[in-house]
Amino acid sequence: MARPSQNEERQRLQQQKEGTADWRQWGPYLAERAWGTVREDYSADGEAWDYFPHEQAHARAYRWNEDGLGGICDEQQQLCFALALWNGQDHILKERAFGLTSSQGNRGEDVKEMYFYRDATPSHSWMRYLYKYPQSAFPYQDLIDENARRSRHEPPYQLADTGVFDDDRYWGIEVLYAKADAGQIHIRIYAHNRSQQTATLHLLPSLWFRNTWSWGDDVQRPQINLIDAQGDACWAVSTQHNELGRYYLYGAQPAEPLFTNNESNTELLWSDSNNSPYVKDAFHRRLIDNDKNAVNPDQNGTKFATWNRLEVAAGQSTHIDLVLSAQALAQPFARMSTTLSARQSEADVFYDDLLPEADAHDARLLRQALAGMIWTKQFYHYDVERWLRGDQEAPPQERHQGRNKHWRHFKAHDVISMPDAWEYPWFAAWDLAYHCSALALLDIDFAKDQIELMLSDRYLHPNGQIPAYEWNFADVNPPVHAMGALKVFRAERVQRGQGDLDYLARVFHKLLLNFSWWINRKDADGHNLFEGGFMGLDNISVYNRSNPLTSGYQLKQADATGWMAHFSLKMTSMALELCAKDPSYEDIAIYCYQQFLSIANAIAGSEETGMPGLWDMENGFFTDLVITPEKQIHRINAYSWVGLIPLFAVEVVDPPGKTSGANICCHWWITPCCHAFCNGCWILNNFYLLTAFAASAKFIQMTRTLGIYPALVKR
Repeated sequence: MARPSQNEERQRLQQQKEGTADWRQWGPYLAERAWGTVREDYSADGEAWDYFPHEQAHARAYRWNEDGLGGICDEQQQLCFALALWNGQDHILKERAFGLTSSQGNRGEDVKEMYFYRDATPSHSWMRYLYKYPQSAFPYQDLIDENARRSRHEPPYQLADTGVFDDDRYWGIEVLYAKADAGQIHIRIYAHNRSQQTATLHLLPSLWFRNTWSWGDDVQRPQINLIDAQGDACWAVSTQHNELGRYYLYGAQPAEPLFTNNESNTELLWSDSNNSPYVKDAFHRRLIDNDKNAVNPDQNGTKFATWNRLEVAAGQSTHIDLVLSAQALAQPFARMSTTLSARQSEADVFYDDLLPEADAHDARLLRQALAGMIWTKQFYHYDVERWLRGDQEAPPQERHQGRNKHWRHFKAHDVISMPDAWEYPWFAAWDLAYHCSALALLDIDFAKDQIELMLSDRYLHPNGQIPAYEWNFADVNPPVHAMGALKVFRAERVQRGQGDLDYLARVFHKLLLNFSWWINRKDADGHNLFEGGFMGLDNISVYNRSNPLTSGYQLKQADATGWMAHFSLKMTSMALELCAKDPSYEDIAIYCYQQFLSIANAIAGSEETGMPGLWDMENGFFTDLVITPEKQIHRINAYSWVGLIPLFAVEVVDPPGKTSGANICCHWWITPCCHAFCNGCWILNNFYLLTAFAASAKFIQMTRTLGIYPALVKR
């Protein structure tokens, strides 16, 4: 990749880096789903999906995070903006994406909606979101019933299968966000009537505060108030928050303002009296039940929306405009069209610069994929100690010995790249390491921040373990963060002309803790054959590897061992990079390389321990080994990705003369005590290629079996 030009979007990222403008303050950090998460689960049995189901989400205040359709919020998710819709048929407003829980779906949890992340820039200066909303009643119960009827051998029953989109009887709701500056966001919402007849849509753009005041802390309640509209605005509200300060939301079209509070309707949910008559589901009751008493006539509260009744002819569209601003504006919409047009054009230039030689098809693929990466940045909030202890009421005693009980140090209130904003509205640590490789194309500094976040004292366990994911922080995922850190470092060197060695040193020191945790915790016998468990591959072995074996049995995993060889090489490479600035890293580079060679020897079969290798010569594949209490060894002859992962343990380093790292490799090449490992180092196109296979005959046979025998020349 050539060094990118300093286009307008790159300049915004530079301003963010220098601290002259906070473009990251507002972004697509609002989840598609906050119900059914571990954080919201205060049950005794830990059944998170059942404790806070979708059916309660419209009336029950969240404790930790918010959700919404196509929404945005500030970095601490104090103030949120999103859409609410009603087609005149549904029994609830459409405020969030619906889907089935892990027990309801015939293929597990599954979102049953049609929405698309159309476009986005890394500073969030430009974003597009599309949601397809049926004009007939949303088939909630049909989706539940039919998927319950189907077996796991049948395909899942999706929204499109229900017939609600037949004859194009749906609304295409498109939201455009364009920032005039870091604190001023122009919002245009299109309603496209795709059907062949006139239809009516109730569109409620909504602004609300995350509830931080109902959990027993001395927190001043924020406020949203109706104010006099100025200039070209038809209505306006102001918001006030102790930490976030004041914001203003302006509307260009006349609409009916609605106010309530973001608090649970305890009367509906638990038959307890409400503290206030104005609660979270007020807008549902106002529209659907025509309950005029549901909303606050004083026109203030912590949740606000405007009610826009849009009648649109067949095949036609309309739109409404809004501006969210940290400053009061005399003419809020004077720059609306100019801002939308400019930010879209600047996004075009930004993506053209990323892949200048791509054809139109590849350019669209890259842009769409990276837009998805940006839209799945999410605010993640979870304080394990506080969660275990409870808030106003103590949780059931069982939870003190339940999920994540050994992670009381964990305190998260951060924007994190997540695998998916609905199915995984929580980080997955090893996914994140891969995300950073892609994010480095967009925003080097955000990618670096993500790597460092996972290794910070608020996340990394004192024993060196990286938290896996919120359902079980103690689960074991592949150790790929050294790979992610190294890729980000090298991407910055390409883009900016030099790598950030201070960043690399910071993450290297913390990764050494994780490296030691793996060596000491996951290789109990010191055989350099590792036991990882889940390994992020959805248990594709013949049994659930997240569960312990019967007492006395051990599992030596091809994937865990291959990942550790991979980890060792990446740590070696990181140390070699750091040698350029500080030669004292040579010793630790040698240590990491020694560990790699020891694992390579174990993979091939170790005379020292008497353990057989993981390579099955007869079947031509890497396999797991099960060791019985009587020390008998059995192979698991399953053909899956588990047996391919040892091939990932490959690294390329510079030849002698370019770095001290190459000299270290040469040292190991000629040292007599390393004679047994010499077949692990090859020369390819004048670069040293390190592999995890210590016996050349086995390596050659294996690569021939797999059809990937390389043209390598052994020196």
